[in-house]
Amino acid sequence: MSAIFADTVFVNGRFATLAAGQPEVEALAAHRGRILALGTNREIEALAGPGTARVDLGGRRVIPGIVESHAHPDSYGIKLTKHHLLAPERFATIEAVLDYVSEVTKEAPADAWFVGYRYNDQKQGGWPTLEQLDRASHGRPLFVWRTDHHVGFVNSRAMQLAGIGPDTPNPPFGHIDRDAAGKPTGLLRETAMAPFTGLLDADDTVTDYAEGLVKVFEEFAKVGITSVVNSLASSKAIRAYQRLRDAGELRLRVGLLISGREPGLIESYIQAGIRSGFGDEWIRVIGVEWCPDCSTSGRTAAYYEPYVGQPALGEPRPNTGILLYDQDDLTQRVIAAHAAGLQVCLDGVGDRGIDFCLDCLEAALDAHPKDDHRLRVEHCCYVTPPVLERLARTGIVDSSATGFMYSLGDAYIANRGQAAMRHMWPHRTLIDRGLKAPGHSDAPVCSSNPFLAIHAMVNRRTDTGGDLAASEAMTVEEAIRAYTELGAWVGREEHDKGTLAPGKLADFAVLDRDPFTIDPLSLAEVQVDMTVVGGTPVHTR
Repeated sequence: MSAIFADTVFVNGRFATLAAGQPEVEALAAHRGRILALGTNREIEALAGPGTARVDLGGRRVIPGIVESHAHPDSYGIKLTKHHLLAPERFATIEAVLDYVSEVTKEAPADAWFVGYRYNDQKQGGWPTLEQLDRASHGRPLFVWRTDHHVGFVNSRAMQLAGIGPDTPNPPFGHIDRDAAGKPTGLLRETAMAPFTGLLDADDTVTDYAEGLVKVFEEFAKVGITSVVNSLASSKAIRAYQRLRDAGELRLRVGLLISGREPGLIESYIQAGIRSGFGDEWIRVIGVEWCPDCSTSGRTAAYYEPYVGQPALGEPRPNTGILLYDQDDLTQRVIAAHAAGLQVCLDGVGDRGIDFCLDCLEAALDAHPKDDHRLRVEHCCYVTPPVLERLARTGIVDSSATGFMYSLGDAYIANRGQAAMRHMWPHRTLIDRGLKAPGHSDAPVCSSNPFLAIHAMVNRRTDTGGDLAASEAMTVEEAIRAYTELGAWVGREEHDKGTLAPGKLADFAVLDRDPFTIDPLSLAEVQVDMTVVGGTPVHTR
């Protein structure tokens, strides 16, 4: 019998395997994309043959590859290739944003849309007025996403093209903000954006998605992500992933949460008999997703108590948020998908929104009981004691939007009040109750960098130092496990990912410093020196 030699050996590292029995090792051997062995340098060097590559890690810390369990790389790719980044780190004020809009639009064709994304009213000084937008856009139609993608603003030309005027009624599950005279202010909430997003999305092709995804995955690889679950995955994106796979250009592993926003898409999976787990280690169906709740930072998520802080001109009064589905309608959809063997994920942010999701998911469990179902409430931010008890009783997973804590946390404090932070992303309480709560970024809503979220999870501080309630702080290891072990577990991929053990995929990240030993207040500064997928480096800093 011929000996099996490693394709690559990685030596002189400090591998935090997060696996029981062998928590830390010096070296790892990879063979055909999987871990052949872990051990001392001497043990792993012995597995090297004539053709084995050798990578010296120079004593650096290594963790399992980040499993980003809820993000939107498909829509992010379109934004990177076609739209304009208006984030606070690029433009600090409304005036700076308007100056940029003016520069871009003044020579543009008369019918060319200006589309922006990641605008943050809380950090950039509020909302521009309709008059300001009209002056800056030189008569070109304009649409800008707030960073949460649940609120947007438009200029007069865009409203004209979409047929929105003073007499236009609010759509179901949406709101057109208006001034005291009834004139639209340009600010749109939830489904009120649909006439504009429909116009803009219609021209996006599978090729556009594929080109954008290549750029997104370059960014993701730089921060240690080896697997990403595409939330609300569209049919065009699913085709794009397969095209990239066929061309040998799919650098990261992809899970799919099939979108309930695209008419008929989930139903086609049910009809075809496709269940969760269908696919392979590169592209796999994780489940299906509907988004019934909204955004706390954008003041649209559903709560029992009204929002506090400064409302926008024309905001609903009192404002307790918006729900995006009829309860009975969504419940029947959820029951059908669950019965068909598809893991169901529902987006719930506020306590009223989370209860709405739990009502649907509990109905599905009552109709079709299943052990270890891993039904999920996505984002699941405001976990009050009654919500916590429902999660504990049902076993429904808190799939937590920990990425919001760092860059959107200040808006949460402003919109819900300091006292509410005790129950916002309460990971210490969840862990102490024995509940598993994976973390995710929801990128491009927030940065894809997991170490920003890990910083907030451990320190309970926003990017500006805002107080997120220290009593809910986690350890560094618990926070990293939320992005590795639990990220894999929540998608039923723990047999392949999340920890480092023989037989699992050789996916890991090499860090420039050790997050377990540095000052926790510097966790946001951790950088990734190398990201390895299937034993092959896909990023080297």
